[in-house]
Formats: sequence, structure tokens, C-alpha cells
Amino acid sequence: MVISSTQNISAGQRQFNQIKTSESENKIKRLRHNGQIQIYQSSYRGSYATIVRDSLRNAALGRKVLLAQLMKGGVKQGVSNPVRLCGNLLWIRSENSPDQNNDPNTMNNEAISMSIKNSIIELWEFCKKQLLSGEQDQVILDEIFRPIELGIITEDDLISTLDNRFLSGDVILTGTSIPKKFLLMADQFTELRS
Repeated sequence: MVISSTQNISAGQRQFNQIKTSESENKIKRLRHNGQIQIYQSSYRGSYATIVRDSLRNAALGRKVLLAQLMKGGVKQGVSNPVRLCGNLLWIRSENSPDQNNDPNTMNNEAISMSIKNSIIELWEFCKKQLLSGEQDQVILDEIFRPIELGIITEDDLISTLDNRFLSGDVILTGTSIPKKFLLMADQFTELRS
């Protein structure tokens, strides 16, 4: 089941807005389309197959897409070795990640090694540059809230990056536990339930 809510502007409102400059004169002004912030929440990890599918479809249709999986890795797919699919999808994972070894203790901050933390930070810095540059039409930050929970990335850093991002690209954030600050920033929030 998918529960979704949006704060969308109708297609007519998005393209043109009539402004009144004086009592007798009306002008039409073209507004720039702003990308949306979409948040997907699920009670369990690994439930975002539809987001990956949609990113592939968008890339095949010509949109430039960045899919960054911050908490997945182990396939030598770090910042220096991203995978390109459909010509337009840049898929990148952390060079090292907590899920590489099946030890449940690696999901707490004390057990995460410095190499894993540095790998996540390196990927986050790459994503920040992409968000600020506007090179991508869509940026997907898979499990972005987990590094925040672990203290690897700060809430303020993510908020600042989202506030200063290039405005025409869409940003999709996923996670199992979403801080309220981010829910208030979202144009769309979707809760995935099993």
C-alpha cells in the first residue's frame, strides 16, 4: 500500500502566473519550474525497488539521474568507479559500507570503522556537488537518513544542501526513520507499507 500526499501546483500555474502591475495593465510572467523534494519512508530497508525502476525509466527517457546508495557497497562501485546505465543513469555506492559484512553490530556508530565512515562521507560530498551544480535532472539519495542517525552526516549539512541546490532538479530521499524537519521540507511524502 502506498500513502502519498503532495503540495503540487497545477500545470497551468506552474508555467505562467498572471500578475497585476496596475489597475488597467496585466502582464504574464513565465515562472521557472522548481524541482521537488520527495521523501519515501518504509519500515524496513531494501523496499525501494520502485524508485530504482523509475530512475531507470527516467534515464531511458533522457533525464540525467544520479542514484546514490549511501549505506550499500562492497561491489567496488565507489566515487571513482560509478556504473552508468541507459547512458544517463549514474549509479554509485559507498566504496565500503556497513552491510558488506553481515554483522548486525556494524549498524551502530561505535562499530562502524573509519574506512566505512570516510567512504560514506566521500560519497556524500560527491552528491552535494551534484546537487549544487545542477548537472542532474534527478538525484536519489537512498537511505540518506541512516548516516544522519549515526552522526556521519549532520542534519544541518543536508538541510543547507537542499536549500541551496539547483532548483530545477528533483531530489528523492529515502529512509526508515525520517526526522520531522525533513517532512516539513518535502513537496511529497510517501509511506510504503507491506
